[in-house]
Amino acid sequence: MRVVWITGASSGIGEALARLFLEKGWGVIAQARREDRLQALAKLAPSRLLPHVGDVRQYEVCEKAVDLALSTFGRLDALIANAGISHRARVEEVSIEVLRTVMEVNFWGAVHAIKAAIPAIRAQRGWIVGVSSIAGFRGLPGRSGYSASKFALNGFLEALRVELYGSGVSVLIAAPGFTRSEIRYKALDAYGHPHGETPLPEEQLMTPETVASAIFAAMMRRKSYLLLTTQGRLTVWLNRLFPRLLDILIYRYFSRQST
Repeated sequence: MRVVWITGASSGIGEALARLFLEKGWGVIAQARREDRLQALAKLAPSRLLPHVGDVRQYEVCEKAVDLALSTFGRLDALIANAGISHRARVEEVSIEVLRTVMEVNFWGAVHAIKAAIPAIRAQRGWIVGVSSIAGFRGLPGRSGYSASKFALNGFLEALRVELYGSGVSVLIAAPGFTRSEIRYKALDAYGHPHGETPLPEEQLMTPETVASAIFAAMMRRKSYLLLTTQGRLTVWLNRLFPRLLDILIYRYFSRQST
């Protein structure tokens, strides 16, 4: 039985991934900070889903997740570094503390998990997946810290992919477009408080289950990149060829929102 460790598994894409991997017969280490959500997930398959409560900003917590996989299942085949947080505030307004928090969770949290998992995953010739964003290919206004954290994650994963060349380990950068989840409700304002609302029509966005299925399929195909939604792929393409035009289009799109 293959085993996957998923961070940020208590809701959204992470929860959908945990459910999907259980359906596929995998063992799952589900990590998040909300114990009640993880315990509810564990009821789906008590022998195959192990809750691991902890913050990815603490490297020791990530080391314990790997230990849990090895001591319980005897192996770790895949890591999906999915834990993340966002913010909505302009650069001139946002506090340094908010920018630092976003970077610590989105970038350093992924780095901690990856560093802890590499030896075990190398032994299985497995998978390392970073859940990035289209914002990791093109910076978005009002989300400067989020964009920066995803750009940093992309660069880290690209370097890692080359370092692991020939090892049998696949490194996937998965970049969903706007996905229906809690991330916008929990996005921090300029002072570090959750917004508690979303500027987007959530019911029209891609579902977490769609993203989870696409990530699983990309893993099985040993792909290096996964860019989801036509809008997302078009954004990346325009940014390469017509960056100034994209500046105008993005300005018009986001100017209709308060942040």
